[in-house]
Amino acid sequence: MRTRSENLMSMLKRIEEAGNDGPITVHEIVHLIGKVSFAPLLIVPAIALVSPLSGIPLFSSTMGMIIFLVSIQMLLRRNHLWLPQWILRLEAKRSLVRIAFEKVHPVAGWLDRRTQTRLIAITRQPFVIIPQTLCVVSGLFLPLLELVPFSSSLIGLSVALLGLGMFARDGVILVLAIVPYLLIGGLITKII
Repeated sequence: MRTRSENLMSMLKRIEEAGNDGPITVHEIVHLIGKVSFAPLLIVPAIALVSPLSGIPLFSSTMGMIIFLVSIQMLLRRNHLWLPQWILRLEAKRSLVRIAFEKVHPVAGWLDRRTQTRLIAITRQPFVIIPQTLCVVSGLFLPLLELVPFSSSLIGLSVALLGLGMFARDGVILVLAIVPYLLIGGLITKII
């Protein structure tokens, strides 16, 4: 069970407050969150997609690759995360990351106040395969959305909610996070 100190806001602040004013790398972020905590490692790139950072060319594709790699390893039930060195070396201006994460503080605080351990059966095997698979598929589709600026934000929000639901063991959040996917699936079947 999570302690009150292990929430979304504290994770974001830990990343914002880390280090000096130089660039921050993906490796540093992974180290700050922990290599064995897969759900928070889904939340961070997903939140970045909801922030103004998603307007940077190739940013959505890069976050999509990270989401795919993290979620596929969750689905395969690996014990430790592996990311390619070229992804771990990617960096961004620390000040830009701070500004972007500060913009999502109100939402993160609101979510933290509302998450709790609920419908826990949905957050465990075999049911947790559903949100993990949705994250894998989302990561694969994010590079395709690169052509439409800021379109990746909806998928980023959904993946952030899926990650939060798995992190907080909150089945209600997982169910809410699945709704946009059901709507998109319904629209696709009506078109076809």
